[in-house]
Amino acid sequence: MIRPVRRRRFVLQVAAATALAVGLSACASADPITPGSRPNQPTASSTPTHSSQTDPAKLAVKLNSLPGWSDPVNDGAGTFSRSILDDAGKVTWKVLDGANKVVDYSGSGPVAFGDSSVYTKVPGVLTFRGNNYRDAPTYGTADIKEKKLQVAWARATGDVKAEGSYWAGAGWTGQPLLVNWPKATKQAMGLSQAQIDDASFVEVVYPVVDGKVYRLDLASGTDTKAPIETGFAFKGTGSIDPRGYPLLYAGMGLNENGDKTAPWRYRIFDLIQNKEISGWDGTDSAAPREWGAFDSSALVNAATDTLVEPGENGLIYKVKLNTKFNAAAKTVSVNPEFHKLDYNTPVSSRHGIESSAAAWRNLMYAGDNDGNIVCWDATTLQVVWVRPTGDDTDATIVVETTDGVPYLYTGNEMDKRGEAGASSGPVTIQKINGLNGNQVWSYSIDAVYNKAVNGGLMATPVLGTGEVADLVYFNIAKTGSDKRGTLVALNKESGTVAWERKLANFGWSSPVLVTGDDGHSYGIVGDSSGLLHLFDPNTGVDFSTLQLSKNIEATPAVYGNMLVVGTYAKLLYGIRIS
Repeated sequence: MIRPVRRRRFVLQVAAATALAVGLSACASADPITPGSRPNQPTASSTPTHSSQTDPAKLAVKLNSLPGWSDPVNDGAGTFSRSILDDAGKVTWKVLDGANKVVDYSGSGPVAFGDSSVYTKVPGVLTFRGNNYRDAPTYGTADIKEKKLQVAWARATGDVKAEGSYWAGAGWTGQPLLVNWPKATKQAMGLSQAQIDDASFVEVVYPVVDGKVYRLDLASGTDTKAPIETGFAFKGTGSIDPRGYPLLYAGMGLNENGDKTAPWRYRIFDLIQNKEISGWDGTDSAAPREWGAFDSSALVNAATDTLVEPGENGLIYKVKLNTKFNAAAKTVSVNPEFHKLDYNTPVSSRHGIESSAAAWRNLMYAGDNDGNIVCWDATTLQVVWVRPTGDDTDATIVVETTDGVPYLYTGNEMDKRGEAGASSGPVTIQKINGLNGNQVWSYSIDAVYNKAVNGGLMATPVLGTGEVADLVYFNIAKTGSDKRGTLVALNKESGTVAWERKLANFGWSSPVLVTGDDGHSYGIVGDSSGLLHLFDPNTGVDFSTLQLSKNIEATPAVYGNMLVVGTYAKLLYGIRIS
């Protein structure tokens, strides 16, 4: 096996301040904003419809009913193939049980996810961007009158030196998890009696770069439990079990810490005992790549007790957890059983997935390091379609359904083409039909190549709702120069520009939208100077800003009026939106 060159993340830090919590609000910025067109603007009453169905047998879509479907070619020995979209050759794949091919894997029963609204019944943000559509980085509404951001608390963290670089605080994607636990789970975890009795208590569970999992009270930032120490960095976002079970799923992002190294590991933590109880190795003899990191944030299909986690080693893991939780006995356990999808395309040289998988029913989607958008069946692990994008695609896909059809919002970055010698090039933002992979529209913008810190779309888009339900927002890095970026609002139906803002400092942090109690929408995005913007998503103009210490690379999560995010200043912030 050849280990591809590993890109480094933010080798250079952008220092904005050094105090523990700067907390300075500023007026609206002078970033140039270009307005576009906005036909059929919705009203504040625009709301999506949701289905309460969670039965996988009723949700699963038959693959042969998909538009343009053709059966894959089976060589009879467990290797399958089909044509890639745009006549880009063929994709081949196999399903593995351990290191062995399964000749005709059909699964033990349908695995299918319901509507995003039923991913979890536990209030909060329990996985990257909240659910299987990856469209909910916020929970609840906020009482917003002053249109300001203010630091409520800050918690110091640590750093590591690895891969010839320096990593601190919370990295990409680095989103915190915010959980309003069921009372029985709080009792089982041994939280304080005040926290058990407080129905509004929310816990921050935050695996970060120093190799610790921090557990904090959202309201105060104080520790609810001692940090869980693993010694090796988390860069991606963890996942809390959506059933309200005291289980955390999170993978290693780096296997070095100074002069120490460790085997790659995907970890499952018991939050009652506050320790790792299970997991698996990222160095897999069956993998096409030796880099065993896990930046993806897992999805758990509650109805079938199944976890799905793509790896940077080139495998997609489907894990039957065999979970047992007894709240009264204060015990939780898992006994994982594995199947793995290994696929290969004509452009597969790096292999591996850093984005988090999205899911619509039994169809799952991710972008990979070779620039493929891959759709596979969660039940059979058969590849349904592949669409090439032309470059590395790390930003997580967001799903939206319209008239029963899933549509995907995605974009690539400036990476592989830079390695081939280009100093800049177009980044392609796309809307794709999730049933067949056909492109609905595309939007192009040039980005600069930087080997250490990629330009293009690293941030996951956010869908507008309510008064901005016609728009989708993209935060694109290194457009126009190595320092700058672009925040753009596109019309969901046509891909035309509603407004485009040239940012003084680029960002990898994914934007969020908060719904106010007043019915209005408010946008928030962080940048590489440590500046947090509270902006009007109708126009792109800042209401106010908050200067934090150093680069905001991680993605925030919001519960009510409280936002949590980590920065490269080795600080986790609790920020009140007022």
